[in-house]
Amino acid sequence: MSEQTSTEVKLYMLLLGSKAPGRHVEQHDVFFGIAASLKDLVPDIKAFWKNTGSTLHIDGWREVNRVDGYRISVILKEKAVIPTDNRLFFINLGGYQSGKLEEQHYTVLTVQTDRAAAIQQSKKTVFFRNNTIAGMKGANSHIDDKYGIDVDDIYNIEDMLSPGLKEKYHIEITPGVDLPEDEVHLGYFRLEKLV
Repeated sequence: MSEQTSTEVKLYMLLLGSKAPGRHVEQHDVFFGIAASLKDLVPDIKAFWKNTGSTLHIDGWREVNRVDGYRISVILKEKAVIPTDNRLFFINLGGYQSGKLEEQHYTVLTVQTDRAAAIQQSKKTVFFRNNTIAGMKGANSHIDDKYGIDVDDIYNIEDMLSPGLKEKYHIEITPGVDLPEDEVHLGYFRLEKLV
């Protein structure tokens, strides 16, 4: 396990929002970054989502420290010594409700050995099990007349990092017993107020 220091970097998961020029409604995206603090992510956030004017902000965030009973740590790539088959996956489930012109979303972080196992794990969520209709791609295991569920996106989180972070850091996944749940921070966080 990596040594803890006061300048330790963390993996952050952010829900970004922006009403970019020419758009009528606020749009959202998920951003993963590695830094010592949330404010240190601001340059990477701006590089990730360009042309948003002054509307780019954070609608929610968490330090990713615990997933599925595993401790999630960030270490320098050259210090990664314990090979593991486990990977940290981000899954974005999307679905539709009859009569509503909107898409519902539910995000999942899971530690699995491969993409197929991550998809199977996402199918165990309450969102997927209780909100599925037959005939929808990727959502054929349950029937419910309210939603059609599909796996919109699935990514190995290391693949979602910027090239510079991928070259420098490794996400270390180790068994973790009795770890506290990650705290989720919700609200409207202006980037200029973080710095």
